[in-house]
Amino acid sequence: MRPLRLAASELRRLSASTLLKLALLAFALIPTIYAGLYLYANKDPYAAFPNLPAAVVSEDAGTTLSTGERLQVGGTVADHLVDSRSFDWHRVDRTQALDGVRSGRYDFAVIIPSSFSADLASSADFNPRQASLVLETNDANNYMTSMIGNTVIKEVSDSVASEVSETAASKLLAGFTTIHGQLGQAVDGAGQLSSGAASAHDGATQLADGAGTLESGLGRLQTGATQLADATGQARTGADQLASGADRLSAGLSTLDSKTSTLPSQTSRLAEGAAQVAAGNRKVAAIGDQAATASSRLRSQVATERPKILASLKAAGLTDAQIADVTQRLDSIDGYVSTADATVQQASADLDRLSAGADQVASGSRALANSMPALAGAVHQSATGAGQLRGGAQQLSSGLGRIDDGARQLATAAGQAGTGASTLHTGAVKLGDGLGQLQTGASQLHDKLAEGRNSIPNPSAAQRKATAQTIGSPLRVESDAMSRAGTYGAGLAPMFLSLSLWIGAYTIFLLVRPFSSRALATSQRSVRTALGGWLAPAAVGVVQVVALLAIVGLGLRIHVAHPVLALGFLVLVSASFVAIMHALASRLGAVGKFLGLVFMVVQLVSSGGTFPWQTLPRPLQAVHQVVPMSYAIDGLRRLMYGAQLDPLAGDVAVLVAYLVVALAVSTAAARRARVWDARRLKPDLVL
Repeated sequence: MRPLRLAASELRRLSASTLLKLALLAFALIPTIYAGLYLYANKDPYAAFPNLPAAVVSEDAGTTLSTGERLQVGGTVADHLVDSRSFDWHRVDRTQALDGVRSGRYDFAVIIPSSFSADLASSADFNPRQASLVLETNDANNYMTSMIGNTVIKEVSDSVASEVSETAASKLLAGFTTIHGQLGQAVDGAGQLSSGAASAHDGATQLADGAGTLESGLGRLQTGATQLADATGQARTGADQLASGADRLSAGLSTLDSKTSTLPSQTSRLAEGAAQVAAGNRKVAAIGDQAATASSRLRSQVATERPKILASLKAAGLTDAQIADVTQRLDSIDGYVSTADATVQQASADLDRLSAGADQVASGSRALANSMPALAGAVHQSATGAGQLRGGAQQLSSGLGRIDDGARQLATAAGQAGTGASTLHTGAVKLGDGLGQLQTGASQLHDKLAEGRNSIPNPSAAQRKATAQTIGSPLRVESDAMSRAGTYGAGLAPMFLSLSLWIGAYTIFLLVRPFSSRALATSQRSVRTALGGWLAPAAVGVVQVVALLAIVGLGLRIHVAHPVLALGFLVLVSASFVAIMHALASRLGAVGKFLGLVFMVVQLVSSGGTFPWQTLPRPLQAVHQVVPMSYAIDGLRRLMYGAQLDPLAGDVAVLVAYLVVALAVSTAAARRARVWDARRLKPDLVL
């Protein structure tokens, strides 16, 4: 008999009665019922989170910031949670929340402590404390609620941390703007300091030049005063000689007047005295001219240098007190010069009178010599002139003494002023050097401050806001899935579809016999007998696949990217699973069916249908690589989610290999089943 006829015969046997038909239909729908109900119950549990009761408690007392602003973050967080409707939130107090979690009225509770806002604001006082949120869970309610609660806490923590970071970053950026502005003012100030130092350096240079000029002028003044003192000393000596000659002349004239008898000899001495007076008069006149010239030149120099000196001192930045001191010294010098000039003028007048007397004496002497008759009158006139000459000579000597003293005082004052001017010149040079260094330092300070200002950002208000938002939430996740399941149920569908087909294959052999008794009783080839025994349950498996895919795609509306390919792949999966169960049942009987159940459990825990298979213990990772359900799940994921189909060829190859090997085992079991023994006639275990 051909395998198809054997399969058809077996199917007719299974549908011979209404009860058998119902049983066959039930077995065909078992995978659909199993996978359909499970996927229906877990299609999208996340969408039902708003129905999950949860409690939120805000005990936050708030805090007052240094700016006087009131901060109350806890209430805001609680209101945000309630308004988000992510869960069925209830605003209650701590006691109600804990009682609710304990009794199961609430699945979990989020408690915001009283110091929440104060802890968040503590970093502003450089005494930072971490703010905390309390999550109260009870695994007796449901273990998953603890995981869900932890996820909620993490989201709240991230949100609060983002807001706090954004606020802190905004204040930090505002501080950058303030520092940038203040550094700008500092740069301007450094520029003004550099300009002022440059101006002061120029003034110090002018001061040094003026002090040098003043020192030179005072040196010349001291020299002129010394020359004047020397000249007046000589003039005073001549005046003393003139007074001495006038005394002798007066004595001679007195003797001449009293002793006419001695007139010739007296006349001779008078002529001699007149000659001496004439010589002294000429010498004194010359000295007077020199003194007048020196005094005039000295006063002209003082008058010329005085405005220049005062202007140089004022331009150099000397204080009013310092300028007043220099002015007082210049006034003293001017007084000395004025006194000297007056004395010289007085001496000039005296010399004029002295010249007049000398002329009179000379005239009288000549008259006396020429005219003895008029001797008496001439002697009398000569005596009068000699008296005047003596008085004038004495006044001249006194005036020249005052000139000498004034000139020497002037020389001393000019020397002292020259020393001060030299000190002033040295200080002005040092001041200029210091101001030059100050200008260089101020210029470097200006450049460095400008460089520092340019290195500090100066964002606008919009830039500060955007930057603060980026700092507060620096990471943006762009999810670009190569394939997407869509829902939680769709994510589990490949595993439960594969598992349900294995269960379907297992339940089929609770009703179907591995081999046809008629085929075993004839000379039918073993391979045909094996194929005939496999085709009938494989056909039921095809019905299971069609019903299963219909309920998943149409009933549960789980999207299948490649429905036709998925149908063909599921038929291959079912055929392979049926072949494996057929091989176990045909070779080992009831023990083989039990091993099929054990093999299902092994595949369930090692196929990686939920968590990635790399998270499995190492022994199960090795099992994952060889069990057929691993490849069935992988292929279904690619066909349902629209992933790359290249690895699908490997999945098909593994399943085909399992199919071929299982049919080979069934063929060997069919050959062996032709021999009957006592164990087959009366088996120890029947399933």
